[in-house]
Amino acid sequence: MRFYFKFIILISTGLLFACVDSAKPSTPLETLKAYTQAIKKKDTTTMKILLSDASIKMSEREAKSQNVSLDEIVKRETLFSENQKTVEFRNEKIDGDKATIEMKDSFDSWNTVPFVREDGVWKIDKQGIANRMMQDFEQSDKRLDDIINQGRQP
Repeated sequence: MRFYFKFIILISTGLLFACVDSAKPSTPLETLKAYTQAIKKKDTTTMKILLSDASIKMSEREAKSQNVSLDEIVKRETLFSENQKTVEFRNEKIDGDKATIEMKDSFDSWNTVPFVREDGVWKIDKQGIANRMMQDFEQSDKRLDDIINQGRQP
């Protein structure tokens, strides 16, 4: 009798983990849709699960520097405005373990959202957004330096 009870518990546990595993988003678009639903539900736990490890570490550093909780940072720094009623996506591109999707913001501009696959699961890479912003800033800064230096004599 004990053997059957343990066997049933073992099978039930296996089925539970299989169901949880199959619920993981299998594409970047599914991840983004799950993230938007989590934002609407104010479900910070799911939001954190859908963010890359690097994104969580970046948010943890920011939370520590602002002396607030990680959940506060995750809730505050979403991919779209809380007032935005609809979310539009286009151009999902997958290249190995990296991907991008364009998403329309509340100003009707298309922004690229980067993704990274970690342990077989697609996650939003906010660290990638920060890196891209830094690269864009550095390029703009270099162009400005080039413009300023064009008028100088050697």
